[in-house]
Amino acid sequence: MPPEALTPERILEATEDVLRRYGPAKATVVDVARALGVSHGSVYRHFRTKAALREAVTDRWLERSVGQLATITATAGQPAPVKLRRWLSALFDAKRKKAGDDPELFATYGVLIEENSGVVDEHLRELTGQLREIIEEGVRAGQFAVEDTAVAAQAVFDATARFHDPCHAAEWRSPTIGDEFTAVSDLLLNGLRA
Repeated sequence: MPPEALTPERILEATEDVLRRYGPAKATVVDVARALGVSHGSVYRHFRTKAALREAVTDRWLERSVGQLATITATAGQPAPVKLRRWLSALFDAKRKKAGDDPELFATYGVLIEENSGVVDEHLRELTGQLREIIEEGVRAGQFAVEDTAVAAQAVFDATARFHDPCHAAEWRSPTIGDEFTAVSDLLLNGLRA
C-alpha cells in the first residue's frame, strides 16, 4: 500500500501533536517531520518557515471556535439580546476550554499574540465583525439603541476581554468567574437596549 500523501492538513495535525508534546518553545520542524516519517524539507515545501507553520496551526485551531460563533451569529428568529448573550457565553466557554484542555496550543496562541501575528489580528477582526452583525440586527429590530455599531461592537469586545483574552486565563479557574461574567454581560446588555 502506498504511503499517505503529505498534505498541509496532515502536517498541521502532526504539528498540533508535536506542540502538545513539546510545547511551543521546544517543538521543531524536524520533530514534525519525524512524526510524519518524512524529511524536514518535505514540511518546508508546504510551509516555508517554522513561523508560517505555527501561524497555520494556530489559525486552524482558532477557526474551530469561530465557526461555532458564526453559527450563533447567523441564527435566525432569535432576539439580538439573547443571541449576544449566547455569543459572549460561547466565546468565554471556548477560550476557557482551550486553556484547560489544550494548554500547549493555548501557549502557542499566547506566543503569537506577543508577536502581533496577522493570524491573531484577523481572528480579532472576525470576532468583532460577528459582534457588529448581532448589534446591527438588534438596532434594526429596535432592541438596541446604538449610533455606531462598529464602535459598540469594539466596546463590547473590549469590556469582556477578561473573559476571552489569554492574558486572563489564570483567572478563569476562579469559583466566582461565572457570576462575574454574568454581571458584566447584564451590564452590557442593559447599556445597549433601546
